[in-house]
Amino acid sequence: MALKINDQIKETILSAKKILILLPQNPNNDAIGSGLAFYLFLKEKSVDSDIATSDPLGNIKKLNFLPQPQDIRDSVLGARDFILSFNTKYNKITSIKTEELAEETRIHITPENGTIDPRDFSFIPAEFKYNLLICLNSPDKESFGKIFEENPDIFYEVPIINIDNHSTNDNFGQINLIDIKASSVSEILFDLFHEIDPSLIKNDIAKCILTGIISATKSFQNTKTTPHALKISSDLMVSGANQQEIIRHLFKTQPFNILKLWGRIMSKLKWDEELKLSWSVVSIEDFVQSRTEPSDISFILDKIQANYEAGEIFLILYAVSSERVKGVLKFSNPEKMPVTPPFENGLLMGDTLEFDLDFESISDAETYCLEKLKQLLIK
Repeated sequence: MALKINDQIKETILSAKKILILLPQNPNNDAIGSGLAFYLFLKEKSVDSDIATSDPLGNIKKLNFLPQPQDIRDSVLGARDFILSFNTKYNKITSIKTEELAEETRIHITPENGTIDPRDFSFIPAEFKYNLLICLNSPDKESFGKIFEENPDIFYEVPIINIDNHSTNDNFGQINLIDIKASSVSEILFDLFHEIDPSLIKNDIAKCILTGIISATKSFQNTKTTPHALKISSDLMVSGANQQEIIRHLFKTQPFNILKLWGRIMSKLKWDEELKLSWSVVSIEDFVQSRTEPSDISFILDKIQANYEAGEIFLILYAVSSERVKGVLKFSNPEKMPVTPPFENGLLMGDTLEFDLDFESISDAETYCLEKLKQLLIK
């Protein structure tokens, strides 16, 4: 009789020697909370693991109230060794020395007899030091960004457990735990951990899981909030997670520089009645004057959405350089997001699409985005 999926996951992780927990590029709070919870859970089970994510926006640092490992990797380069093999059946090696030069390493080999036949050498890739990948909150391999681009082999040679709550997930793992009814990946992990070892869901692990759920549900106020999410959140609070502390860090405690950027964005806020679209733009000067970063955009977009009930689409465009503009697009109802994302070079995560545009002028990017959205959404 085939094992249930949670039993398969339990058996797989407990038999693994070293696990790599992978989060998507620029992970959201649900991805971060669930990733940290999984790391702590594996640590309690005495399973060695690392966390890796390409996080140029520094989203993880903003959740510094959560317990974090000393080293969260931004690359998995060096995850496997390569072996230089020499056939010594007919000619033994008497000594091996290495020599480090400015731009190369030389290996000096002394044979027992005469010269060395190059045909006796072979170059062999060793196994990866990780024998299991746990991929969280990621619809496909490409969503890992630089980590996938630099190390595609690890995604095809090492078994993958793929855990997500988005309908766009393409089931790229050998084991796929996809629950589109769940409020968050953090909620899925609660149920998984509860089956494996419920005694470990307490204190820091409970705190990380509840952080992911509160962030994904906007403090239990959006349509993702399910009775099950409320029930397990109550259980997590009983287990030591402080709801008010989490809400304070996520939503209430905002540095003055964030408020300055928020004000600049609100002063340029525009409205399109036909699309029910609320949008604004951010210049490089806005970031400089407010001493903020692009990673602060998502929080402000959430605040705009929370304060404009009439809005159905929310967009912020911001300048990255003199030749490039990035956009963050949200739909109040994720089901209205077109099956084909409206912009290429985009990363779709639930109700949010992040995308790149090659425009020198942010006003030209505005015009392009409005025309593109009207073509797709207005029949």
